[in-house]
This record gives sequence, structure tokens and C-alpha cells, in this order.
Amino acid sequence: MTAVHIRDAEDSDLDAITAIHNHAVVHTTAIWNEEAVDRADRAAWLADRTARGYPVLVAVDGADVLGYASYAQWRPHSGYRLTVEHSVYVRGDQRGRGIGRTLMRALIDRARAAGLHVMIGGVESGNTASIALHERLGFAEVGRMPQVGAKFGRWLDLSMLQLVLDDRPTPDAAL
Repeated sequence: MTAVHIRDAEDSDLDAITAIHNHAVVHTTAIWNEEAVDRADRAAWLADRTARGYPVLVAVDGADVLGYASYAQWRPHSGYRLTVEHSVYVRGDQRGRGIGRTLMRALIDRARAAGLHVMIGGVESGNTASIALHERLGFAEVGRMPQVGAKFGRWLDLSMLQLVLDDRPTPDAAL
């Protein structure tokens, strides 16, 4: 295995990002959408994230995109400005190589550098591999919401995981 490199996503990565996204939509409960998207949808998503200053990272082996990750503000109200929710997706044939962990560490580093306080992850409760990955990175499960989603003809439970990124005593305290 060659070394995996993490970098900011570029327009040239959109076909691979779209393919990874759509594979997760069609075959997994990692994304709770039921319809695949086109390149234009992912281009708009990338442009929006970039315009708002949120990272979209890709894991690459040469020119080959193996996975991607991003975060954005968790909820739209100003009181949540220091909390983000992340997403991480790895190409189906690349899972189990540590790519998700590498992407997550890079995202966590970016969030800390941006002065954020909490990172949230919403994971389908049956996805024990993702929950274990999050726990290894210091996330704690802080809640479980039964039957809040539906896909593949069944109810889905949502596990909420949280990582506190810093130890400042108040939101206005200097880091």
C-alpha cells in the first residue's frame, strides 16, 4: 500500500466524490437519502462548503480518490457557531485500510485550528464499525434516537456522538 495523502478537494475530484456518495446512498445506511445525485449536486455542495469556509478533504493515492470528509455548522442558529457536524465516506473497496481514521484526524485538526469547540457525528446505530472508529478517536455516544429514519424498508436509529475539541471554560475564553 502506498501512502495515502490528505488534501483539500478540488473540482477535478467531483466525479470520484459523486461516485463514493452515490455508492453510500444506494448500498448503505451511512447516508439516509434514497436517491443518487449527479455531479452538479456535488459541485454545488463543494462550492457551498468552500464559500462558507468549511473544509472538504479527500484521501488520495496518487490521483485516485479513496474517500472524502467534511464538516459544517451543526445547526443554523448563532448559538451553535462553535459546533460542527462531520461526514466521512470511504470508497467501498478501500474500507478497512485506516482511510476513514486518517480523514477524521485531519478534520479534527482543522476544527481545532478553526477554534471550534465540539464536533458531532450522527451514525446509524447498527454501524458498529463507524461507532467504534469514533470512540477510538475520543468521541462519546451522547444519545440514541430510535426510529428517526427509514431506509431499505426498515426503521433506522441514530446514535449521536460528540467530541469536545478544547477545554476552554467559556465560549469567549481564549484558547
